Amino acid sequence: MRIDHLQAFDAAARQGTFTRAAEELFLTQPSFSRKIAGLEAELGAALFDRGRGGAALTAAGEALLPIARRILADERSARRTLDELAGLRRGLVRIGAPPTLCVSLVADVLAAFHARHPEIELHVLEAGAHTLTEALEAGDLDLALTVTREDRPGADGARLVADEARLVPLLREELVVVATAQRPHDGTTLPDEVTLAELAALPQVAFNRSYELRASTDAAFAAHGLTPRIAVEGAEMDAVLRFVERGIGVAVVPAMVVRGRAGLRSARLVLPALERTVNLALRRDAQASAAAAAMHEMVLASVPAMAGSGVVPLLP
Repeated sequence: MRIDHLQAFDAAARQGTFTRAAEELFLTQPSFSRKIAGLEAELGAALFDRGRGGAALTAAGEALLPIARRILADERSARRTLDELAGLRRGLVRIGAPPTLCVSLVADVLAAFHARHPEIELHVLEAGAHTLTEALEAGDLDLALTVTREDRPGADGARLVADEARLVPLLREELVVVATAQRPHDGTTLPDEVTLAELAALPQVAFNRSYELRASTDAAFAAHGLTPRIAVEGAEMDAVLRFVERGIGVAVVPAMVVRGRAGLRSARLVLPALERTVNLALRRDAQASAAAAAMHEMVLASVPAMAGSGVVPLLP
C-alpha cells in the first residue's frame, strides 16, 4: 500500500467528503479520487459509500482505518529517525501559519532556514486557526505560528492551549492603518495616528471575513458603535496590499506586514489601540525530528530582529 494512498484515505475518513479531503492535501479532486480508487483496487474492497451527503466508511473502511493510521504514524517516526541519522542533510519540516504571518515573520524564517539547511524540504500550510489547530493535533504539522488577542480569549491559539499543544509567546504586535505612499485619488493624506472613529470614516479595503484580523476589527467597530466605510470587501492578503498601494482605500494590518513595502505608509491606530500576540505552537506529546527542532530554534532566533515600530519581542 502506498503512503500517499493511505494519507488520502485517512483525510477522507476525517473530513467526510472527498472535496474537503482533496483541499486539505492540496490535490485536485480527480487526482484525489484516483488515489482512493487505486487503494480500493489494490485491496479488492470498497472503502467508502459515496453519496450526496459525503463519503461514509464501509465496513472494510472501518476495519482499515486504525491499521492505516498506525502505518502513517510509523512512516512519520521513520522520517524523524532518518532526519537524525542524516544530520540535517535531508528531512522535512511542516510549518503552518495564518496569511498575515506568512507574508512577514514566516517568510523571513524560511529564508534564513533554507540558506542554512538547503536540503531540508519545507511544507507550509497557510490557513486559519481552526485548520492549523486540527493539523497540529493530527500530527500533520511539526509546528505552527498562531495569534492570540487578550480581548478575544476564545479565538485562535487559545484553543490550542486547551487542546494538546503548548504556546510559546514570541512577540506582541500592534495593528496599524496603511495607505498608499503616493498621493491618493481623493487628495487626503494619512496622519501619524488614526483613531478608530477616524478610521471608520475612511474608505477601507476589507479582508475576507474568514480572516481573524477582519473579525477583530469588525468587533472593535461594533463595540464602539461605529460603522466602517467599505470601499472593497472580501480580498485576500496580497490583494488587500495591492489595492491599498493603488490608492483605493486604507486597511488595517499587523505592523510587520508593512516592513519593506515602499508603496505603503502606516499610521498607529489609537483610541483604542489594537494588538495581538504571536505564538509558536508545539504539540506537548510529540518528539520533534532534528529538522523540526532546528526550525524551532530558527523561529526563536529570528524574533529579536523583528523588534521595531509596533513590535515588541516577548522572549527572555
